[in-house]
Amino acid sequence: MPAPKKALRRSLTVTSAALTALAVLSPAALAAPDPSTSPTPTPPASMSTKGGARLGKPGTQVDLAGGAPVLPKDITARSWIVADAESGDVLAAHNAHWRLAPASTLKMLFADTLLPKWPKTTQHKVAVSDLAGIGAGSSLVGVKEEETYSVHDLWLGVFLRSGNDAVHVLSAMNGGVDQTVADMNEHAEELQALDTNVVSPDGYDAPHQVSSAYDLTLFARSGLQKKDFREYASTVRAKFPGQTEKDKKGKTTRKPFEIQNTNRLLSGDSDMDVYPGIAGVKNGNTTNAGATFTGVAERNGKVLLVTVMNPAKDEHNEVYKETARLFDWGFAAAGKTRPVGELVRPMSAAQASPAPDASGEAGGTGSGDAGTGPVAGATASEGGGGVGVAAGVVAGVLALLAGGAYLVNRRWPLPDLVRRRTRP
Repeated sequence: MPAPKKALRRSLTVTSAALTALAVLSPAALAAPDPSTSPTPTPPASMSTKGGARLGKPGTQVDLAGGAPVLPKDITARSWIVADAESGDVLAAHNAHWRLAPASTLKMLFADTLLPKWPKTTQHKVAVSDLAGIGAGSSLVGVKEEETYSVHDLWLGVFLRSGNDAVHVLSAMNGGVDQTVADMNEHAEELQALDTNVVSPDGYDAPHQVSSAYDLTLFARSGLQKKDFREYASTVRAKFPGQTEKDKKGKTTRKPFEIQNTNRLLSGDSDMDVYPGIAGVKNGNTTNAGATFTGVAERNGKVLLVTVMNPAKDEHNEVYKETARLFDWGFAAAGKTRPVGELVRPMSAAQASPAPDASGEAGGTGSGDAGTGPVAGATASEGGGGVGVAAGVVAGVLALLAGGAYLVNRRWPLPDLVRRRTRP
């Protein structure tokens, strides 16, 4: 296919998805400035009050009780939230419902929507059309046309390398980008994540594609109930299939290559250590969104979720550094603050009476896990610091309150960081 014609075809899928999303927006929304492309320097005076009236107010919301530490002063993000992952209490927030471009943190919704669709052992041969519509400059894991990958491989590419190529292949398996966008928007509505409008499933910048710190935290909380989601989100490094090569004698080989998680709180970097107790979740960075991140960590039996969107401070790894400071504050403030809101449950959760599948495994019981289980780099600390994540909880045993079936005062079988290998 000539290059111009091929490029044109690749642009049609995202264009179609964008038009589909725009069609469901109200005339007032279309007339208003698009926060995904030109966010105002200050949040709107009126935002959603989902989860509580205070969460709809601009500025920082916190209610400190006696002995509670003050919030860190050097948080520059446009929007952030600190929440108890199990009870759903929001400990503090800043412009929690400000609708901003989400970048690749939107892949948490993508994964939560599509993970249950296929066993991880499912094999798929990549067609040329599967990779259509990938935006220029996208993060890629290295998926090649005409090569075969397992669903397990593709999800590793999504979580570890934020591969938009893997996202588009999985979207193609799901009936295409348009269908996947529709599924994601439907699932966001079910989760009551009403700040979110999906246009591109990979989080690539697109007009009117928005989410919020509140919604991203809902996506993480929902996804973490799935065993596969937890494992992929906490995997530091894995092997990914390379391209098939043929030598002079006609013998073919396909060597894998190593990929590493780009979540720097999980993998560490030259200017920062692995955060103690970290167990995921997802990072992102685009021109319009800046840096975004949602993380989950445990300390002394307390599991917190922190989301940070677009720090103003332009320093290396700033989004992770601000997240770490908010984690530190949240663990120190636990039990010493009054909630300023709550993470709402999905619309269907109140009606669900039976316990969910204890395994939480997505898409059946495929066995394509060899060598790629979670290997987070946090190690056990001496004394009572507590780096382990739910170390005393038997995996798969979820205690539910009467009348509730969704993460209310219950433990997740999160990956046990105490027994992890030390980061090289």
